Amino acid sequence: MSTTSLKQQWETLKEEQPQLRIRNAAQVLNVSETELLATKIGNGVTRLANKPKEILQEIESLGKVMALTRNESCVHERKGRYLNPSIGKSPVGLFVGEDIDLRIFFMHWAFAFAVSEMARGKERLSLQFFAEDGMAVHKIYLTPQSNINAYHALVEKYKAEEQSAELAIKAFSEEKNYKTDAEVAIENFQKSWLDLKDTHHFFGLLKKHNISRTQALRLAPSTYHAAKIEKEKIVSMLEGVARKEVPIMVFVGNRGNIQIHTGEIKKALWHQQWFNIMDPDFNLHLNMDHVANSWVVRKPTEDGIVTSIECFDENDELIVQFFGKRKPGIPEIKEWQEVIAQLQQ
Repeated sequence: MSTTSLKQQWETLKEEQPQLRIRNAAQVLNVSETELLATKIGNGVTRLANKPKEILQEIESLGKVMALTRNESCVHERKGRYLNPSIGKSPVGLFVGEDIDLRIFFMHWAFAFAVSEMARGKERLSLQFFAEDGMAVHKIYLTPQSNINAYHALVEKYKAEEQSAELAIKAFSEEKNYKTDAEVAIENFQKSWLDLKDTHHFFGLLKKHNISRTQALRLAPSTYHAAKIEKEKIVSMLEGVARKEVPIMVFVGNRGNIQIHTGEIKKALWHQQWFNIMDPDFNLHLNMDHVANSWVVRKPTEDGIVTSIECFDENDELIVQFFGKRKPGIPEIKEWQEVIAQLQQ
């Protein structure tokens, strides 16, 4: 489809459905969000050089912004400043601040844009990053407290020489030749689980035994270490921690980025099929219709057992994880353990 033709189709669609978001419009038109955004290059959209590491190294200059990371089923929005970057030659980068907390996988960052659009009668400025297949991996929106001059300077510095709407979109495919349950050395796998010293080693455990995450939960050492719960209990948990002021951690990611909120939540409510947290500096939007199975998961660490709630979609893709607030070297808080115990009664 030509850029001109796609642009015309989008204009027609917006006239028919003025409230339709660009992500949903892209699904209707059977293109990627990046391709749709690119039709506006020169009209509110500026293509940036694909230098995400360099751009992010300068993001602190923008001041307080809103970081957005999402997958098909969950949106994570956190306001704050990008502090304490750890970005080097490695394809993995970090921001570790109290507000903005990210785990970045740069090998999947392929396109970057600066976007100016109207939202509720006001100009909204953002930086938006996309994967090789056009999937949004991360977006940064300015807030009233942001440094607009720093934003414009950053856009000018990293503006691509060619402002072309032609994009080398590549389909993403990932080999997932996991072992079947019958092929797994279950006793060895369970021993490896019980020998864990750090929750971050769990991914290595999956890789070592060549199994999927949900497969690991099915084959866990015991129901103590992994037990299914009804998805309605996710709502009960969020309402409970809000009411009891229990600080939690909320992890939401896609293959290019994981974004983490740490702290108390206050306002939890429904809107259609979405269960939401609507606090001043943290918003979460979880599509409960997409939650196919949920688990309480316990992993041994040097600091004692660490407990999470993990939600998956019908394709066994991880949607969101919840933990009690914690840091390495500090045991899991008792208030979180009590929340979990009540869920499993």
